[in-house]
Amino acid sequence: MLLSDDRSIAARGLAGREPRPDLVCLSHLRWDFVWQRPQHLMSRFARDRRVFFVEEPIWEDTEPRLEVSERPGGIRLAVPHLPHGLSPKQAEAMQSEMLRDLLEQHEVTEYVLWYYTPMAVPLAEGLDPLGVVYDCMDELSLFRGAPPDLLDREAKLLAAADLVFTGGQSLYEAKRERHPRVHPFPSSIEAEHFRQARQARQEDTEPGDQAALPRPRLGYFGVIDERIDLDLIAALADARPEWQIVMVGPVVKIDPESLPRRANIHYLGMKGYADLPSYLAGWDVALMPFAQNESTRFISPTKTPEYLAGGRPVVSTPIRDVVKPYGEEGLVEIADGPEELVAAVERALQGYDEGWLARVDEFLSHGSWSRTWQQMSDLIDAAIASRRGLPVL
Repeated sequence: MLLSDDRSIAARGLAGREPRPDLVCLSHLRWDFVWQRPQHLMSRFARDRRVFFVEEPIWEDTEPRLEVSERPGGIRLAVPHLPHGLSPKQAEAMQSEMLRDLLEQHEVTEYVLWYYTPMAVPLAEGLDPLGVVYDCMDELSLFRGAPPDLLDREAKLLAAADLVFTGGQSLYEAKRERHPRVHPFPSSIEAEHFRQARQARQEDTEPGDQAALPRPRLGYFGVIDERIDLDLIAALADARPEWQIVMVGPVVKIDPESLPRRANIHYLGMKGYADLPSYLAGWDVALMPFAQNESTRFISPTKTPEYLAGGRPVVSTPIRDVVKPYGEEGLVEIADGPEELVAAVERALQGYDEGWLARVDEFLSHGSWSRTWQQMSDLIDAAIASRRGLPVL
């Protein structure tokens, strides 16, 4: 779906340009999982160049192969299928060979390498890209189960990269001394998409698995993993049993049995990106119940602007990139601990005036994914020109 902001920026970005170099993205995230930063950006890059999105391998009892398919918007998805029993070095060597075969078969000669994970560095050794981008959307070394050699590989990636993008301000501050060209690109927004929640709320239309739940409803959508404070959710449910807590999203990297179970907590599972506004429309307050741990130290949640675009009051735990700017601007309630959370939700349930919504819209108008993409694209053009010794326009 091409939004109005996308049209104007895409037209400006394509006007008078030569064909763009291909983009080869090496990702630890699946394309067909939740729609987030990689999907927003790569789908836009695919408008003016070929994009090859190379995932981590799928392990199965099979002969090794690289499965290449096309996704809507022109994304070429490449998924290695590897047999069980390979050593890490064997697996990397096989993926490296598959990557070279991919480039050869599709006649990829001028391209930019884009990394989402430092663990992919050995796969591209010996390649000759026009430029190297490291889009550091999370501090992966702090996530549960992080590979022990991730930091060493990140050091190699930082040494090779022409540009480093970070998923938020706090990540930028952590990386800016380690590379001369680090640029912060916090979570952006497809505002028109999530603004559909406002109309849906007026029309009182919502999905069947949520429609029958009593009110008030407090909702969260996103991955449910070690970054979510499950004890805080349980305490909130116990403190106000009349409040219905709706959790929308897949459970990842944690035992589903560890989820708090209460009559007023409802796990609705993973939903498509297109369906999220309809769930958001049925909530009285949107929640960001993130834990205060190492895995959340540098996060910049995409759902902050998404919730706000839907016109819902938002209550968050004190995540640094939420406190500044959203909390400081009075756009999001910040609460630390069960008692503060209950009090913040009670305030949010009273609603906000039209002035708050106007300030929300003004703030969000400066942070679209299309603007982020255009700024990144311009930086890549400049980096390639610099490598070639050409003037930077």
